[in-house]
Amino acid sequence: MAHYQSAGRGRLDRRWEAPAGSALLLSLLLRPGTVRGASWTVSAVALSLRAGLVRLSGVRPTLKWPNDLVVGDEKIGGLLGELVTVDPPSIVVGVGVNLTESPPGIPATSVARLSGVTIWPRALCDIVLEEVEKRRSLLENTAGLATLREEYLGASATIGRPVRVELIDGAITGDAVDVDDDGALIVDVEGERRIFSAADVVHLRVRQRGDE
Repeated sequence: MAHYQSAGRGRLDRRWEAPAGSALLLSLLLRPGTVRGASWTVSAVALSLRAGLVRLSGVRPTLKWPNDLVVGDEKIGGLLGELVTVDPPSIVVGVGVNLTESPPGIPATSVARLSGVTIWPRALCDIVLEEVEKRRSLLENTAGLATLREEYLGASATIGRPVRVELIDGAITGDAVDVDDDGALIVDVEGERRIFSAADVVHLRVRQRGDE
């Protein structure tokens, strides 16, 4: 766990900074044991973060695929998973949650702004580790992964919304309808279901669809 962040790295090598004591900045090493379990590891940690925030502050974020915690349209936290060992799969999950401040220049918020509650990073860390322990065994078998998937769907901010999926070679617009057994996003694109395992996703309002 870090006290501050001066050169944090997010998806697509985006840089993130956080003043001392303003955020939970944590890296977790998990060894789920199976490839399918590895694909759900970041989601398991995201759900654990969500549960920890509910317990300590009452703030109940939803999960924006693939790796953000949001309240409404504002980001309150993010995660990044990196495979460090292939056999057995080992994943480092980097976590950042805005507790008292949020980064300028982007739609973001913090626990303090939403609830008036100040949470010490170490306090949230302890609770999150408890929540991760509850979900860690779910990564080991098919039945557990099905349970994790159901919890994820119940917490999703993306499923059921029109989205723009941004890829290296362009963008695709459609309706996010589900996640598959590996946690990949299923998008209905003009009647064709397309599956995305990695991409940036922008939530769209319904009235935007004709403009995309």
